[in-house]
Amino acid sequence: MDYDRRWRVALDADLILVGCGLANGLLALRLRQQRPDLRLLIVEQGDVLGGNHTWSFHQHDLTPAQHRWLEPMVGKRWPGYEVIFPDLQRRLGSGYASIFSERFHQYLMPELSDGVRLRTTVASVESQRVRLGSGDILQAGAVIDGRGVRRTDQLALGFQKFLGQELRLQQPHGLQEPIIMDASVAQHDGYRFVYVLPLSADTLLIEDTYYADGATVAPDTLRENIGSYASARGWTIVEMLREEQGVLPIVLSGDLPAFWDEARGVPQTGLSAALFHPTTGYSLPDAVRLADHLIALDRWDAASLFEAIRDYSLAQWRQRGFFRLLNRMLFMAGPADRRWAVMQRFYRLRELLIQRFYAAKLTTRDRLRIVSGKPPVPLGEALRALAAHDLHRKDYR
Repeated sequence: MDYDRRWRVALDADLILVGCGLANGLLALRLRQQRPDLRLLIVEQGDVLGGNHTWSFHQHDLTPAQHRWLEPMVGKRWPGYEVIFPDLQRRLGSGYASIFSERFHQYLMPELSDGVRLRTTVASVESQRVRLGSGDILQAGAVIDGRGVRRTDQLALGFQKFLGQELRLQQPHGLQEPIIMDASVAQHDGYRFVYVLPLSADTLLIEDTYYADGATVAPDTLRENIGSYASARGWTIVEMLREEQGVLPIVLSGDLPAFWDEARGVPQTGLSAALFHPTTGYSLPDAVRLADHLIALDRWDAASLFEAIRDYSLAQWRQRGFFRLLNRMLFMAGPADRRWAVMQRFYRLRELLIQRFYAAKLTTRDRLRIVSGKPPVPLGEALRALAAHDLHRKDYR
């Protein structure tokens, strides 16, 4: 047996994925399908893969090939969706879909079970080894950390925070398609809207959502808001089936090379790689694209993998500066209880432009169209927000 072969056998795996949320889970699936020669080990602290989440995406976010390999995990699809604002109600005929973590776990486990360790606490992560809470050490050719947002001073953030409840109602609710933004509700703590997914004739997922300056969530208040919203729509709640909550980063500015320096050579995925839509917080399209990008790699050592993911993340960052500008407009220009006006104006634009916005593939003409005309916020504050591209720097704090 040659030296390289002996070394590979001595490792616990060729690749260890720490945390099995959306990004690592999709990557593991694609590697199992496309690179079965790689020995994978997934280390997850929870009882299930994927935790307790709903991940949604728009039809035009992905290619037909990506839709095909993702399809077995999709829990629900709809042909369109609705948005509601104080002065606008509109249906958009772009398809919308959701993956629910329960189905995510059920599909992935048979594919990956021989390489999954659930209920396993991780104490520290390096590029080629993982120290467990038990004190044991796992060794691999490379380790990928996909445990979500990591703390940093290199990004200036706003937050999208929410609490959602899956509810069974006394009678059919009558919705055929999602309401992805109902901003006709009372505005407080930033830009507030309610998000509604019809799951069956008498079940719904209702989320109370805020684009807010702070990350603190008041669960009892949001639960009360959901109950009030259901009552206002004439829906009587019989049972709460499931509850989820989260806080997503909305990037205003940042130094992404410095952000990656903080990773100390450990490959990252998902939110910890800054791979999510800068304005909406949607992470599924980026997770799918990264998985497809990585399976084409020839080298899976830690240094090559780190460089490949970092370079991919930096390329996305450079292409998406316009979205960070829009985020500053939303968070910094005008009073917080009028932020809805920015989004209402956006949803008056052409549907094809809105599709490209969600896919993060705006053209130069799209960008000009979005910022042209009279802004729905005070002009002076709009200009200040446009210029504030260094909010992450210490002299801005």
